[in-house]
Amino acid sequence: FFKYVLATLTGLVLFALVGVVLLVGLIAAAAAGDDDVTVASNSVLELKLDKPLAERGVKDPFAALGGGAGTLTGLDELKAAIRRAKDDDAIKGIFLNLELVQGGMASLEEVRRELVDFKKSGKFVVSYTDAQSEKSYYLASVADKLYLNPQGTLEFNGLSSETMYYKNLFDKLGVQAQIFRVGSFKSAVEPFFRTSMSDSARLQTSSFLNSLNDAMLADVAAAHKIAPARLRVISDSMLVHNADDAKRLGLVTDLGYYDQATDYIKGKLGVKKDDKLSLITLSDYTKADDTESSTSGNRIAVIYAEGDIVTGKGGNESIGSTRFAEAIRKARLDDKVKAVVLRVNSPGGSSLASDIIYREVMLTKKVKPIIASMSDVAASGGYFIAMGCDTIV
Repeated sequence: FFKYVLATLTGLVLFALVGVVLLVGLIAAAAAGDDDVTVASNSVLELKLDKPLAERGVKDPFAALGGGAGTLTGLDELKAAIRRAKDDDAIKGIFLNLELVQGGMASLEEVRRELVDFKKSGKFVVSYTDAQSEKSYYLASVADKLYLNPQGTLEFNGLSSETMYYKNLFDKLGVQAQIFRVGSFKSAVEPFFRTSMSDSARLQTSSFLNSLNDAMLADVAAAHKIAPARLRVISDSMLVHNADDAKRLGLVTDLGYYDQATDYIKGKLGVKKDDKLSLITLSDYTKADDTESSTSGNRIAVIYAEGDIVTGKGGNESIGSTRFAEAIRKARLDDKVKAVVLRVNSPGGSSLASDIIYREVMLTKKVKPIIASMSDVAASGGYFIAMGCDTIV
């Protein structure tokens, strides 16, 4: 008996030791992945944007071990990188290597504006894609050269929205939803007691889809010098069926493959076709940022409220009432913080949690400016927590 017990204990100890060694090795490898990156001269910033776009990226020290750079792309880091690249002598241009961009329209508009501003420096923006969605095309339309794979596709037929309804399922299960709502346009709960969209829900959905579509068409028209009315005909009539249609109608400048797009960039840089193109990814360029933290006594605190609003501390993808109330309170009591920006990207959630956060907003408003900046969505509780701010943008 004691022999087996001793053997088991010895095995557990060895297993623990091996685990500790592996953990130390992983931490060391992750730390090595965070070493400073040097940006070579005559480089091009490559933006793939193949991960969901969030207000802020989540720093994952182990992401480099899998060859990745985290599961999210932070909007603030992305915009900061584009602004920095504009004045960086080592960066000569931006390469948009896009496919299915995952982000809200407000976020994409902010990125697009940064790219437009980047071009004012005289540097180039080149885009390439195999298959392009409405969102990725909207972003890519800012490019000086827009390459589409000759066998690729470009979606340009307007925006749509679909809703799933569960009432028939509930009826079969013998479940009855008890709904409490105020106002005709509080449509989030309609799927639980209706089988189709109400007139008010259809009206508001059509309204915001048309508004977004009009803004997209206006920006694309300005970039490609095509009349907005002509773009609307192309979109509404669904005239783009293949890559040739996209080129013929002036939506892209070139039909070509990835190597042809990179060869064009090499020509812009004065690099021979046989030489390697110096592309630097967003994650590497962010690591190369040598900006020091500010020690100013006049600071602006930016508090990111993204996700569902819940009671308690919440998590990285939710707005916890306790955690966010503390963050606003800390900014209010910090004499070095002269103003607060509340960045809201939330569909709402708990009314109790929203009220707790709203209280801290109102207390802060009495002692220093607090401004709300709305992102892709600021609905219900997301609007409520912003309502007490001095200014809502």
